[in-house]
Amino acid sequence: MNPLGLVPTMPIKKLSVFFPAYNEEHNIANTVLETTAFLKAKKIDYEILVVDDGSKDNTREIVLNLAKKDRKIKLIEHKKNRGYGGALKTGMKSAKYEWICYTDSDGQFDFSELADFLPHTKNYDLIVGYRKDRKDNKLRHFFARCLQVGDFILFGIWMKDIDCGFKLFKKEVVAGVGPLATESAITETEFIVRAKRKGYKMKEIPVTHKARVEGIQTGGQIKIISKAIKEALLLFLVLAKEKD
Repeated sequence: MNPLGLVPTMPIKKLSVFFPAYNEEHNIANTVLETTAFLKAKKIDYEILVVDDGSKDNTREIVLNLAKKDRKIKLIEHKKNRGYGGALKTGMKSAKYEWICYTDSDGQFDFSELADFLPHTKNYDLIVGYRKDRKDNKLRHFFARCLQVGDFILFGIWMKDIDCGFKLFKKEVVAGVGPLATESAITETEFIVRAKRKGYKMKEIPVTHKARVEGIQTGGQIKIISKAIKEALLLFLVLAKEKD
């Protein structure tokens, strides 16, 4: 409340939120409901898109039940699993509002911390979270550091936590960066690298990261890391060719 007793208006009036989801039957309902509660409290109009990336559990059914109670919740399905990058691309393409936010569906982020992102929307095109105390295993910590160094070597970009799954950005950035060439764990890197090369203004802010309580984390699997490495090299070649 300001000195005049007026409630300040939100810098964002409408927001598209999407959640990449793969076998998240134990987490997706709480994640979606916590998000809608926050957005309603802030009086932000919204759409919630759950990108079900070929789940083999009851994720689909749970989201459909949520959608029956709230028409602003929608299910988008991949019949076959395309991976995190594929789900990101689908979510970005499907979002309709001027501002887009995505975060992971596993409950490891506190969506109410979006309140810390909102003030920066006046001056920045992308607000990117970084995990101030990352609650992951040693392999994922190691991969994250390798990604950080690799991004600097290949793309000349240094960020605290480029693959943090909590980002807010303008829809125009999605159109501005153009089609993404990758479809893996490196897709977030491609999006950020292309956005920086296009001159979009970016702000990094700290976010809380909680330990996963339910479900199985897939991002640290060797096959997923291997694909990301291959696509990072592919991206380097693609971007070098585009620059010529």
